[in-house]
Amino acid sequence: MPIPKPGQPVRGSETGAPVMALFDLLGRRWAMGIVWQLSAGCLRFNELQEKCTTISPTILSRRIKDLREAGLIERTLNGYKLTPMGEELFKILEPFQAWSVHWAKRFS
Repeated sequence: MPIPKPGQPVRGSETGAPVMALFDLLGRRWAMGIVWQLSAGCLRFNELQEKCTTISPTILSRRIKDLREAGLIERTLNGYKLTPMGEELFKILEPFQAWSVHWAKRFS
């Protein structure tokens, strides 16, 4: 399945608004988890699979392909790492962690 692209219909948007295309991509199983794990540094496939405890090798391979195609991660001699654009995305997403903890308290 191709990655969601701005300007083309995506989940939640017939027009393919860029933010909706990004949310569609990041909403795929394990996409956010992979970005989150790689925010700490470069990881080889097996290390990444270990960190994403319940991910299958097939799903990990697909998400790596998607995220590479989207320009968010890249493969190096030492494994996979966030690209500069991926690092920028993580910096934007990181505050969501604190916000989500605050939000989650409403349910406890």
